[in-house]
Amino acid sequence: MTSPRPPSGRQRPLRYYSDSERIEGGSGSWDTLEWNKLDQTASGSSSTSFANLSCLLESERVIVEGYGVVLINTDEAGTLLVTNFRILFLSEGTRKVIPLGTIPLATIEKFNKMVLKVQSNNRQSDKNPPRRLLQVTGKDMRIIVYGFRPKTKQRRSVFDALLRCTKPERVWDLYTFACGLSKFGNANPKERLLNEYFRLLGRSSIRASMDMIEDGSFTLENELWRISDLNSNYNLCQTYPFAFMVPKSISDEELLQACSFRAKCRLPVITWCQPGSGAVIARSSQPLVGLMMNMRSNYDEKLVAAFCTQLGANKGERRKLYIADARPRKNALANGAMGGGSESSSNYFQSPIVFFGIDNIHAMRESYSRLRDYLDMHGATSSDGRSSFLRHTGWTWGGGNLSSMSASVSLLGDSGWLIHIQNVLAGAAWIAARVAVESASVLVHCSDGWDRTTQLVSLACLMLDPYYRTFAGFQALVEKDWLAFGHPFSDRVGMPNISGSGNFDLPRQSSSAGSYPSSPVRQSTQSAASQSASSSHAQNNYSPIFTQWVDSVSQLMRMYPCAFEFSPTFLVDFMDCLLSCRFGNFLCNSEKERQQCGIAEACGCIWAYLTDLRSVAATSHVHCNPFYDPLKYDGPLLPPAASLAPTLWPQFHLRWACPEEAKAADIEVQCRAMRVKYSEMQKDKEATERRVDEISFAMESLSAELLRERRMSWSARESAKRATKEYRALTRAVQSLGCKINFTTSDIEDDPLENNNNNNNNNTPRRRDRQGNNSDVSVSISVMSEENRAENQVGRVCEALCPLRTREGVCRWPEAGCAHLGSQFVGLKTNFDAFDRLSIQESYFKSE
Repeated sequence: MTSPRPPSGRQRPLRYYSDSERIEGGSGSWDTLEWNKLDQTASGSSSTSFANLSCLLESERVIVEGYGVVLINTDEAGTLLVTNFRILFLSEGTRKVIPLGTIPLATIEKFNKMVLKVQSNNRQSDKNPPRRLLQVTGKDMRIIVYGFRPKTKQRRSVFDALLRCTKPERVWDLYTFACGLSKFGNANPKERLLNEYFRLLGRSSIRASMDMIEDGSFTLENELWRISDLNSNYNLCQTYPFAFMVPKSISDEELLQACSFRAKCRLPVITWCQPGSGAVIARSSQPLVGLMMNMRSNYDEKLVAAFCTQLGANKGERRKLYIADARPRKNALANGAMGGGSESSSNYFQSPIVFFGIDNIHAMRESYSRLRDYLDMHGATSSDGRSSFLRHTGWTWGGGNLSSMSASVSLLGDSGWLIHIQNVLAGAAWIAARVAVESASVLVHCSDGWDRTTQLVSLACLMLDPYYRTFAGFQALVEKDWLAFGHPFSDRVGMPNISGSGNFDLPRQSSSAGSYPSSPVRQSTQSAASQSASSSHAQNNYSPIFTQWVDSVSQLMRMYPCAFEFSPTFLVDFMDCLLSCRFGNFLCNSEKERQQCGIAEACGCIWAYLTDLRSVAATSHVHCNPFYDPLKYDGPLLPPAASLAPTLWPQFHLRWACPEEAKAADIEVQCRAMRVKYSEMQKDKEATERRVDEISFAMESLSAELLRERRMSWSARESAKRATKEYRALTRAVQSLGCKINFTTSDIEDDPLENNNNNNNNNTPRRRDRQGNNSDVSVSISVMSEENRAENQVGRVCEALCPLRTREGVCRWPEAGCAHLGSQFVGLKTNFDAFDRLSIQESYFKSE
């Protein structure tokens, strides 16, 4: 990779200057910005000038404006707008949105005011005022730094606006409530949850409705499992859904007794069942066995034993049950001091108990923070405006300095994020293998059963069930295992809930910051007084648990690129929508709280929004996986241990720090473009085939019409021949009677000149039809004179004696003229007349 070149046509950005030039206020530093020009732009603008921006969303309004702000990451000057939904950074002059500097307010994890003191060697230090900076840390792996003009109050106005808007006191103050349903309304999530239960029970033909929910008629069952409405009013467990699946052999009274033995009353229930075999994946919270691990519950043991149904092949053999504890063993033992703990194998039918060793939410938060710092430090665009190629007065990888390369890569391992991802993947793969290979049932839990438990069971279901690898199935999986079963999104994502405001200030602990070399901006941060309040682990429940699960899904997609209907881009857009709180699906901490707030009726739906995006381009949309092959991957995905080596998710982790390297889906983009082109060619082919069919049909019609015309023409010719023969026969017959036939034609509208000419040629038939004028044919028969009649006697005798004449009176040789017959007749007549004048007596008998 080569070092980036300074852009032409403007001053060099900050990251192209040396440390002495940038920090000591050299000639090409902060002061090179044309502040006078920016002042003129600011004075010529007004608040109303941004009211009609095309980039503003529905019900989005501008609260604070900042002019002449510099995005330190890329050294771009522009205008910063704080709206009721996000920070908008518009480029100078063009007012185009700069994606790196634009972040939703709910996506901001923390923000701090910083003062970067410029150390100058000259005595005129008064001319170098401190840099006024505002650092914004996002939950989407970016750290943004804005620079404000000195001797202005713009930074204070922006900071105060962020304090008010990023920390609303009530959940109803979020932007999604101001926006409303818009056009992204959707069905009630309870209906979708019941439809998924019906599918698991083999009752997909039945569709849920609100009437079914209100009258309680949704409690369907099959031969093994049933849907219980025991929690319809959330009296059994406030963090469980209104309906859940349990063994058919367990009554509601036994469920009431069993729930008290589990933390938060989160008793073991079924989250997925394998069709045909009867194996299930169940989930719960930790049992309350106490410090001595000697507390028991017969109802809980009976409920867990009901998951050990009989195998289908061997009626007398019971199904094996595994109990998977997501925590490290030492953590499970430590929880026993607070009344929790883990099951004893001897009390649960000798079921093996496996500990996965996945750390708690606080370890995940620290790991995520270290990963973000690593990417910011060693990325192409950093929050201090310098590229990793220019750190330490030279290229990081230049000059054969492999030690620095190894050191920086080791920092990625020190973050621990990939190790955590690997642990989650390994645990989920182990659960999926037990169900798919052994047809065993697995009960999964951690401490409260809503963080690590949800990660494991949902990822295992994704591996086992191909339906969950489609768009509709992924939605059903997230709504069932994450939303319905009470993952505390408000606490984990850092959003306000119905009981109070969320905690957005998340300063890093000193142990995490000490492993990384400090940049000039970070050094100034340490010396500057932080403007945000500190909080301890006990007070802070923020943790990227769901982000970690989506990252695990992306790792599976990397291993099985043809097994998923959706693409990694879909996951990125899905995470952006979730973190921005633009929609209400992931607000609050449980289904009960969302129902109390009326989320489904008041806020838009993220699923409807994503579906609307895909409807524009159908299968060619960027959310659709062009390599998806459902026929090949119609069974479970069981990755071997050697393949569970995760890497960074480039589309999400590297898109801000390394935007060029984040384009790891170039092949996918090219394939999608080829698919679009192929689709267009298919459409052109279909249009051409339709045109060919139309032309063929037209040709067939014309051929049939031509055939009919030919037949009519042949009939007309035959009729004409017959008419000609009849005409000649009639002519001869009439002439044999001593009559003469004359044919004449006359137009309906006669021309006088033509009439005069026609009078001179009365015996010539007229065959004129001018410009479509009709003509009449008249036939006149006149009696011949005696002379003509006498002359015609020859013809009459000729016709009577003609050997070519048929019985019907038609001449077989009409064109002969009968001239030779006429001459023969004349000779015969002469001889007859001479013979008639002779007397027999005179000729042969003479007198004696």
